[in-house]
Amino acid sequence: MATKRIAWPLGTGLLGAMFLTALYLVIVSLAESPAHALQLFWEDRLIVLPIILGFGVQVGLYTILKKRLFVPVSSMGPSGALTGAAGTTSTVAMVACCAHHVADVLPVLGLTAAVTFLAEYRTVFMLVGLGTTLVGIAVMLFILLRERRRVMRMIPLASEGI
Repeated sequence: MATKRIAWPLGTGLLGAMFLTALYLVIVSLAESPAHALQLFWEDRLIVLPIILGFGVQVGLYTILKKRLFVPVSSMGPSGALTGAAGTTSTVAMVACCAHHVADVLPVLGLTAAVTFLAEYRTVFMLVGLGTTLVGIAVMLFILLRERRRVMRMIPLASEGI
């Protein structure tokens, strides 16, 4: 059981981080080329890596809450919504850096202004994505700590036969 309690969050966290990385690389590769995707990843590594790692941590914490692995959590609060919002914001932010490369096709779709806007403010979007991820991590840690304190208060009562 102890191995399962550690393996689940680690596994899902790694899968979440790998999924976000793959999504970023695939979208940029389709827009430009795989070599350009790797080059862009390396250029933006100081913000892209924290986003990816933060999302992985957030997915791991969400798994702990969802599966009730360490404490019996009575309420998960907004953790699911925050995980989804952080993942979406981070993906949009990381894709925004390459969106201007598909601008040749997008006038047909009428999305040139959106692409220009995303490309212009990509760093802001990335920082918002990272901020959303950090807020999600903080909320989930708060929920876990709150529930742990609640359980710890109940243990002395149970040992006294109350």
